[in-house]
Amino acid sequence: MPWSNQSGGGGWRGGGSGGPWGSPPRGPGNGQQPPDLEEILKRGQDRLRSFLPGGNGFGAPAVIGVVVAAVVLWGLTGVYRVEPDEVGVALVLGKVRDTTEPGLHFNFPYPIGEVEKPKVLQVRELTVGLRDADSSRGLPQRDLPEESLMLTGDENLVDVDFKVQWSIKDPIAYLFNIQRQEDTVKAVAESAMREAIGKNDIQRILTEAREKIEIDVRETMQNTLDDYKSGVEVRLVQMQKVDPPADVIDAFRDVQAARADAERVQNQAQANANKVVQDANGQASEITARGQAYMRQTVEEARGQADRYLKVYEQYKKAPDVTRERLYLETMERVMAPMDKTIVDTGTATGLLPLLNLDKSATKPSAPHTGTQP
Repeated sequence: MPWSNQSGGGGWRGGGSGGPWGSPPRGPGNGQQPPDLEEILKRGQDRLRSFLPGGNGFGAPAVIGVVVAAVVLWGLTGVYRVEPDEVGVALVLGKVRDTTEPGLHFNFPYPIGEVEKPKVLQVRELTVGLRDADSSRGLPQRDLPEESLMLTGDENLVDVDFKVQWSIKDPIAYLFNIQRQEDTVKAVAESAMREAIGKNDIQRILTEAREKIEIDVRETMQNTLDDYKSGVEVRLVQMQKVDPPADVIDAFRDVQAARADAERVQNQAQANANKVVQDANGQASEITARGQAYMRQTVEEARGQADRYLKVYEQYKKAPDVTRERLYLETMERVMAPMDKTIVDTGTATGLLPLLNLDKSATKPSAPHTGTQP
């Protein structure tokens, strides 16, 4: 655009060397006078008029409209929207003013005011020891031994890949207390896992200790991040792969198979031992029960005999002669009952006494006989 008000010299069309404000100032060393300041201001006003409406002067309404529009546009930079999964953190001159819930809000325009909007409801996930495949960039899944190889408590190497799920519980602390938040969480996770692996031997790590290790790592991570005042909550630690290094995995599997066979044989032997012990305990209990029953029977019989003797003794004290005779007769009856008997009366001449055999007479009749009975 040519200059409309220039006096002498070449205008700024690319042919002169003085630039848009005329010739460059010349100092006293070249024999010329310095440019007039008033002339420079006049040329600047002429150039500014060419951009204003009308082109011939400063219109007050136009200037006011431009200023108002600029102020409105600047004020609109303070309007912001918070999504449902976010929390707005309003800053004024770099200092936190307040936090805002989802919806439209207003803060001081930029650069006086700024707004950070962390996604507090989003559950983030990171993987240690493994890089997932990236189809968009054509990158396959690959293992990272510098992250996954860890030393166990019995000085063996184990290859551990695990995932960590975490979220933001304090947006202000998350934004301003730590830098590179995701890298910090990953570093803390790797450190906590190495500590937990170092406290266990490889056999327990490969078998029954995985769940306990996951719990220990999550607690260690949470305590460390709380010490950092990071505003991060660790939700889950999940071990994906726990294997010996690839170079020795076949040998470890052979060892595992041998240990499994040894445990199987030990379990069978223990089962047989338990069966024998149970059978012996059952027999011992049976013998003990029979002994207890016999003991109670013997005691009861002894008590019965003692009670019977006491009763007889009571009767004996009342009539000793009669009781003695009765006892004698009852004893003789009990002793003589099962045998054949022949009664001899020493008072007769022959000493013999005919006896009627009552047992035989009960089965068949016999001829009558005479004799003397006692």
